[in-house]
This record gives sequence, structure tokens and C-alpha cells, in this order.
Amino acid sequence: MSFIPGHTLPAENRQVLLTRRPAGTPAAADFTIQTAPLASPQPGQFLVRNLYLSADPAQRGWASNPALTPLGTPMRALAVAVVVESREYGISAGDVVYGFFGWQDYALATRADLFSHIAAPRAPISLYAGVLGMPGVTAWLALLDLAPPRPGDAVLVSTAAGAVGSIVGQIARHRGAYTVGLTGNNDKVTQCTTRFGYNAVLNYKTADLPQALAALRPDGFQIFFDNTGGPILDAAIRAMARHGRIVQCGTAATASWNPPPLGLRPEREIMSRALTWSGFMIFDHHARFSETIEQLTDMLLQHGLEHDEDIETGIDAAPGALSALFTGANTGKKLVFIG
Repeated sequence: MSFIPGHTLPAENRQVLLTRRPAGTPAAADFTIQTAPLASPQPGQFLVRNLYLSADPAQRGWASNPALTPLGTPMRALAVAVVVESREYGISAGDVVYGFFGWQDYALATRADLFSHIAAPRAPISLYAGVLGMPGVTAWLALLDLAPPRPGDAVLVSTAAGAVGSIVGQIARHRGAYTVGLTGNNDKVTQCTTRFGYNAVLNYKTADLPQALAALRPDGFQIFFDNTGGPILDAAIRAMARHGRIVQCGTAATASWNPPPLGLRPEREIMSRALTWSGFMIFDHHARFSETIEQLTDMLLQHGLEHDEDIETGIDAAPGALSALFTGANTGKKLVFIG
């Protein structure tokens, strides 16, 4: 069975260029689509044909950083691609790869651009940008390295329906934890309960969060896996059990860090509750990507690992993909198929 969708090999390279520095979340008007000629790989390089362009929360930071995404260049992005031509040992035409290939049809890449090299896919290749890609690997390593759940632990997860949060909740449940999810609309509350198996889910936009968290777990939460920061963190840190563990995996609630926003002071809560608060950056764990993908694939195939994908078609959909991501309009891992 082939997990690679049919695709074309156009003669030109369509590129989604960042042409205006965003004010906060990138909008469609910040990008321009143009075409460029194809280039041939040099020794140590390979040419890839992108099939699935990824939209990830980290791109908000990448778009605001001139060193990472200069104006007039393709938007820095992860993508799932097929190798077209290779001059790198061990990488062959037809192999599936996932890495920093940008929002464009083709990219010249080296091994330094790769997150994973999948010579023989065991699942549809779009999953290598989601449950078997950066979101899934982030969920697995951040939770199990920094705050491995014990049976009976209460685990609170923000953005519980998101590409990372949905996997965190399932891994925690698989480990015997009691899981509580936080999400921003009632449809996603239902999704978290019926699809992702959370024991309880709160709509943080309509609930009195401090009161609701206290009612669910009067003795507090042992683990908080946070993808948002901001007001949700302000409430959650005051709902932690003593010796609880917080994993800081994202800060989606804050559109800009210049100037740094001011909020409630957490230091007394950390001290009096004897909390451990750890940050996680997936790019520190590049060497463990391949082994973690295999563990996630085993879990997916043997036990089931529920996941949703929100896939649009056509490169014209890429410029607006990040706006949809930060407004919560997506219904799963956000991808754009351009094959």
C-alpha cells in the first residue's frame, strides 16, 4: 500500500514569500506568491517536492524574526516532501522527508534541514507533520521527560484539542492519569471528550476557571501541560497540588513579547506549592526525533491514537493558514496540500 498521494512535478517553483513584517499573528496580506526557476542539487544536497505545507504556532515567532525569515524569502516552515533528486548518500529519489523546506513547491535541502527521513512510511505521509511529526514528538518528549504521569495523577492540558494537546491527553490517559482539558469552544469540548478521551473538559472562555478547576480537583493537579500561558496559566498555577509539575510548551495567548506583558506574579505559588516549572523546546531534541516517531507509530497502530487533520488544498491557502490557527478556526493539525 502506498501512503504517498499522487502529485505533479511542475516546471516552476511557486513560493509564498514573506513581504511584510507581521504585527503579531501573520495575516494573508503579509505574503506574496511568486514563481522561481528550479535549481539542481549540488553534492551533499537533495531536491524535494513539497506535498504538505505545515502551519505551526512557532511560525508567528519565525515571521517576526528577520534573522530567521528575511523579507522577500519563502516563509520558514516545516513540510512533508518527496525526494526528487539526490546527491546525498543514503537519501534516494522517492524517499519521504519532513523538515525545514519552506512554503514552496520545491526546496534544495541538506541533512541539517531534516527532522525525519522516512524511507518506508507506515502511515499516510501527512501524519509525519502532525501526530508523527513535530506536534506528536513534542507531546511525547515534553510530557514523558519532564512530568511523566503516574496512575491517578490529575493532568491539566491547555489547547486540549490542538495538535500537541490532543496527543498529551491521550498519552496521559494511557498512563492511567485523570485528564482535564481546556479549550475555547463547545464543539471542541465535545471533541476532546468523545475523540480524545479526556475525563473532563472546560471551555475557558465561558467557565469561571478558578472555580471550575477547584470543583474538579479540590486537592489540585499534579501536572499542568501548558501551551498558552497568559490568563489560563494565571488560573492553573493556583490550582496546582503541592509538588506539582508544570511543563511550559507554548505561549499562544501572547501575540507579542515586545514589550513583555505584565501579569499576576507566580513566585509565591511556585514557592509555597513547591512546584517544578520546566520549559520545553523541541529543537533541543533533534537527535531523538526518529526513535520517538517509531514509538508514536507503534502506539498509533497498536493502541489507536486519535488525531484530526485540517487540510486545505492549493498553495493559495497557505497565506491565511496562520490566521486560522490562532483564531481557533482549525479543526486539527493545519496543513496545506500543494501536490
